[in-house]
Amino acid sequence: MHISKLSLVNYRNFANAKLLFQKGINTILGENGSGKTNVFRAIRLLLDDNMIRAAHRLEEMDFHRGLGPWRGHWIIISLEFQNVSSDEAIQSLFLHGTGAIQDDPLEKATYTLIFRPRLDVRTKLSKLPHGNKIALAEILDPLRIEDYETVFMGRSPADFNDPAVYKDVVGDFENVIFNKELDPPQLGSRIPAQLSISKEISFTFVQALRDVVAEFHNNRTNPLLTLLKNKSGEIDPDLFVPIAKQVKDLNDSIEALKDVKAIRTDIAETIKDAAGEAYSPRSLSIRSDLSDEADKLFQSLKLFVGESEESYEGGISELSLGGANLIFLTLKLLEFKYQKAKQSFANFLLIEEPEAHIHTHIQKTLFDRLSYADTQIIYSTHSVHISEVSSVERMNILGREGGTCAVFQPATNLNSVEIATIQRYLDAVRSNLLFARSVLLVEGDAEELLVPIIIKKVLGISLDELGVSLINIRSTGFQNVAMMFHQERIRKRCAILTDLDTSIVDVTPAPGDGKALLSYKEKCAGSQKSGAERKAILEAFQSGNNWLSCHYATHTFEVDFVASGNSEKVVAVVPMVYKDADTIKKAEEDLKSNDVARFGRRVLTMASNKGKGWFALLLGNAIDHQTVVPKYILEALAFANPELGREVWFNVLRHRLRLIKLAGATDQNAMRSFAQHLIAYRSGNVSFVDLRSEMYKAFPEDRINGVLQAY
Repeated sequence: MHISKLSLVNYRNFANAKLLFQKGINTILGENGSGKTNVFRAIRLLLDDNMIRAAHRLEEMDFHRGLGPWRGHWIIISLEFQNVSSDEAIQSLFLHGTGAIQDDPLEKATYTLIFRPRLDVRTKLSKLPHGNKIALAEILDPLRIEDYETVFMGRSPADFNDPAVYKDVVGDFENVIFNKELDPPQLGSRIPAQLSISKEISFTFVQALRDVVAEFHNNRTNPLLTLLKNKSGEIDPDLFVPIAKQVKDLNDSIEALKDVKAIRTDIAETIKDAAGEAYSPRSLSIRSDLSDEADKLFQSLKLFVGESEESYEGGISELSLGGANLIFLTLKLLEFKYQKAKQSFANFLLIEEPEAHIHTHIQKTLFDRLSYADTQIIYSTHSVHISEVSSVERMNILGREGGTCAVFQPATNLNSVEIATIQRYLDAVRSNLLFARSVLLVEGDAEELLVPIIIKKVLGISLDELGVSLINIRSTGFQNVAMMFHQERIRKRCAILTDLDTSIVDVTPAPGDGKALLSYKEKCAGSQKSGAERKAILEAFQSGNNWLSCHYATHTFEVDFVASGNSEKVVAVVPMVYKDADTIKKAEEDLKSNDVARFGRRVLTMASNKGKGWFALLLGNAIDHQTVVPKYILEALAFANPELGREVWFNVLRHRLRLIKLAGATDQNAMRSFAQHLIAYRSGNVSFVDLRSEMYKAFPEDRINGVLQAY
């Protein structure tokens, strides 16, 4: 038996989310704050017998914040299982508790936690006249969290992720329409308190490793203590008798020491002198706290580990963070093995962010090797190294969508060939796109190195600060990755940056063309043809997909960079490419010309001579705030992140104002006027359009105006 679906409605940062799982190993990916911990807590509320009973009493904070007023609404956490065992005892549990009524053995079952108003409140709501909002408010306004109940339901055929089902079962608050049935049949049947799936399964949760030393000091969370407690009950008590006697003799010997007895007497007399006989303790002794009781003696054991090649073994607190975390994880896995050995009808292992302080090689090895028969394992992570070795078919990606968190399955409706292609592309570097809020896909090293530098220098903030990840595909096979960004899959914006490779010269052969020129024209014509074909393919590929957009350099990145007005930046690196004075002079003249054939061929020759990556590194040193961002890059950025936000624009333009001042601006009135507009904009008293117009007027030549035009 395995979990096939988790539905979350109005729970914490999930308004309405659905996670899909398969047998074996599954992965939940997401940036910090995307809801990974809340997903695990939801599963544990239903399946983890170690969750304290009070945890089932949810609180106001458990309602989704985007819901607005929570009163009257329900929280629904529902699990769907598949491949339910045909064992008679298991079938009986699900038939009476969580299955669907039918003659044949169950293969699918549901188990649902519902946090809802109590019966009396639901009764009042059911009697409301349609549309009477005043009467609705009279019922909801006085509601407290104490007026709610938690129930567990089974045999539910409802799709709780369907908003229409929610309105039918819970109510239409906008139009004040509530179901007359207090327990509609689509909810299924209430599970009796004496029945519990958590008692019948093997379930282990390995929490995120924040402070391992503290976990070992806590008797409730110490995994070694849990293992020893389990084992102490299995060992023959007679084996402890001679050991317990030795411990008692040792304790008696310590207590009988002359100095120990003297100190005990001195303590007793000092207490009597200070507090008198009436308030002094009746007895007092100094002895070892090593118990001579068998179970306590066994559980007093501590773990000592030698982390290096030295013979010394130290306590957990002496280990490195990575070493301590690895030991903690190992003990939890052993705890799971012990539970699994009890022949439960289903086995679940949840591991939260195992990557903390653990070396990347161990992360990948752990994920690759950790597999147990008949066990469903669910990882949560924001490690690109774990995501690299994860199966894209078994991923749930969490991301922010508006004011809520959404769940995406990147392989939905893709065929096996497409899935295999994606899997091949997702190495540790490209896997970063799975965690991004939006993505720029580029084809080569030059764009990978220079686009982030240009944005940082011109805007004063990085792509990371803008929530944009730039991924180098290292080819023009963008479709192999971009197919994941789609309404059915990952609903995040993805912009493709590529070259049209339009020739910088007339490719038509002319009388008098030498062999070398004809060869060059033929090469340019071939590249131009390939570029046009690539554009046609990409345009067809992105058609109808609002999450994907393609943006093209007319020629190549290097040529379009110069053509945008950045010839001086390339001129600055000419002496680093050429040593001969005449060649340097000729190169500078070519780059400063307005002839694309001249400056284009020169910059491409320079890039070819040094290698595109090395040339990009040299050029990166020449980039400054006066660099012009090529228009197609700005358009891609504006698509990937169409709303930068008031605070972002304030920081960008404040950065520009500071640079203008450092450059020795002479128009102080313009400086003061724009500074006032900027403050007013931050306060919400000036619109972005008005602020942009003011920037155009005050500093018409500033390079940031090209960025502003894109928005």
